[in-house]
Amino acid sequence: MANATNDEGLKRVVGVSGLALAIVNGVIGSGIFVLPAIVGIAMGAFGIFGYVFCSIMLAAIMLCYAEIGSKVTCSGGSYAYVEAAFGDFPGYIVNWLYFFGWSILGSAAVMNILVDSLAVLFPVFSNPLIRGLFFFVLIGLMVLINIRGVKQGIGLVKAITIIKILPLLGIIIFGFTSVKAANLHWEHIPSVKTFGDTAFILFYAFAGFETSLCVSGEFKNPKRTVPLGIFLGGTIVLIIYLLLQTVTQGILGASIANFKDAPLAAVAEKIVGPVGTTILLFTAAISCFGSVSADVMATPRSLFAAANDGMFPKFLGKVHPKFSTPYLSVITYGILIFIFSVSGGFKQLAILASAAILLIYLAVILSTIKLRMRKTDVIEKTFRIPGGLIIPVIGIAAIVWLLTSLSKWEILSTLIFIAVVCILYFIMKNFKKSK
Repeated sequence: MANATNDEGLKRVVGVSGLALAIVNGVIGSGIFVLPAIVGIAMGAFGIFGYVFCSIMLAAIMLCYAEIGSKVTCSGGSYAYVEAAFGDFPGYIVNWLYFFGWSILGSAAVMNILVDSLAVLFPVFSNPLIRGLFFFVLIGLMVLINIRGVKQGIGLVKAITIIKILPLLGIIIFGFTSVKAANLHWEHIPSVKTFGDTAFILFYAFAGFETSLCVSGEFKNPKRTVPLGIFLGGTIVLIIYLLLQTVTQGILGASIANFKDAPLAAVAEKIVGPVGTTILLFTAAISCFGSVSADVMATPRSLFAAANDGMFPKFLGKVHPKFSTPYLSVITYGILIFIFSVSGGFKQLAILASAAILLIYLAVILSTIKLRMRKTDVIEKTFRIPGGLIIPVIGIAAIVWLLTSLSKWEILSTLIFIAVVCILYFIMKNFKKSK
């Protein structure tokens, strides 16, 4: 079992600002460039309140992460939290759900969105060979940066976050002058089903903050850094989402359905002309790059933690002799992203990602409740969510509700995946015993 206070040989260099910006970068990815249209088409001007509703649900989940993250301070993120509370087997399942079901497929999908955005401006990126070469170079660059150290990785994340946020802030600041009040008026409240389906999309758009917590073993003063970083990062994301939705809905109104593929680019064009479209496409590409770079920085730490616990091959737990980073985990992760990026096979499994992250969040909330029952919590004086179990229960209820939006095929696919992972676990366990 992973020790919450163990020394993994990793340097603690990430502070509150680094974690907050990593969360902003990880959450605000490619989705924000199409999300306003999806929400607007489904719920019209009322969609603004959908953000508020979803933010309350997600705040409950984030607070649970803040509490358990202040207790379990080793690397591994969601895996380390569940493993610390319930043991190896649940931790193993969560790690696989996160590693494959959410991270690899998600990163591969975002890489393709990145190239598709560039292909609009540079048709050469439509060539499969050029796309493959571009994937190799770009992913290789991310791997090299993160092998050198998480400090360099965080530095890259900070720079990209600032670069991609500036055009979005530009839309917000300059777009408000073009907002029409009539476009923000709603005549009816959407049905529960419509609201639920939209909430599911919003949930997916907000997901990703937990990726940055995988480097917990490299946080300075994690008991302070984790809750403050989550609070600041989550607040920034919510404000940006609300303002972007307001501006987009306020400018495009009912015509938003005509710009479902690139609503923000349409808004930018109305504000500054055709150059706005170009700026937003480049911003989308940079945003995608930032999201994947955050994954390359964080997710290998889950592999590293699991390898040290004997859940994954031992070589993934090796630390670079010079840079003190889990370099083999970083390289392995980069290779897998590349494979799925060029194959395109991830598209058939993309739906699994949403179900996987929901189950991971549920497991973390239950882990938070479990660890809270330990008497050491009082002695350690770690961060504790006020209000007893009210907030964790809200988080559980929200997740269960969102899971009801999944189709029978999505549920079946998820169960099959978990079953396969369970079989692999027991095979591996019996293999170890036979040695």
